[in-house]
Amino acid sequence: MHYKLWGQNNQIICFPISVPPPSIQIPDPLSKMRGGDSPPNTPKKLTLFSFRRLASAAVAAILAATGTVNIQTIAFILFSLIYTYFLSVTAFPSVFGNPDPPLFGNKNLFRVYVLFAAVIGLLLPIAYIIHGLVQGDKEGIKSAAPHLFLLSSQVFMEGLFYSGQFSLPIRVFVPVMNNSVRIFALIEWVKSEISKLDQGYGYEGSVWRLYFGIGLACVNLGFWCYNLFGFLLPVFLPRAFKRYYYYSIKQAKAKEG
Repeated sequence: MHYKLWGQNNQIICFPISVPPPSIQIPDPLSKMRGGDSPPNTPKKLTLFSFRRLASAAVAAILAATGTVNIQTIAFILFSLIYTYFLSVTAFPSVFGNPDPPLFGNKNLFRVYVLFAAVIGLLLPIAYIIHGLVQGDKEGIKSAAPHLFLLSSQVFMEGLFYSGQFSLPIRVFVPVMNNSVRIFALIEWVKSEISKLDQGYGYEGSVWRLYFGIGLACVNLGFWCYNLFGFLLPVFLPRAFKRYYYYSIKQAKAKEG
């Protein structure tokens, strides 16, 4: 017995039953559209409710429920969620179904950068607020809470929008928008901490807490200003738009021709 397969030009190719027929590879119909240098087709595993997102959402919810964050800041986060999704549908739809390739080659250095941001932006302010509850420093808690609320909300939003369903410009828009607003909260935090120096003996907390709060607020203001004006706007934003429009143009030309 023989296998009979139709080859090119209607030729019949026979194979003995003891020899398995060769595997037939079906070409990817999108390979021509992608131009041969498309992003790797490796879907990224993302869970909707990861521990980091749940923890960030919990911190933001606790701060909002305790009244340490004003209603304007809460309304901004709700508005930004709706507006970001609106932009993802109307202005910057995803070019491909799977996530875009990373924009930075040195992942280890980028992870160190993100870890440092998490320590000074999330962990230390959380510890500062918890210690303020023990010390009775209500003013210090209210001044640090808006920054922590905005950053926790940003981490939660990045978890929602950093998936293959959303394009690179949307993933850049989330930190740029939140970082820009959070700088104003950091300025108020620095001013509030420095004003405690004029209170003298009227300050209720310890001396080391006073200077720790000033240092923490100033470090956060300096770091997040650099993150916005030294990384997001001049580096991350141009690379993301360049990558996005590059594949958008290639896809449009492939559809035309």
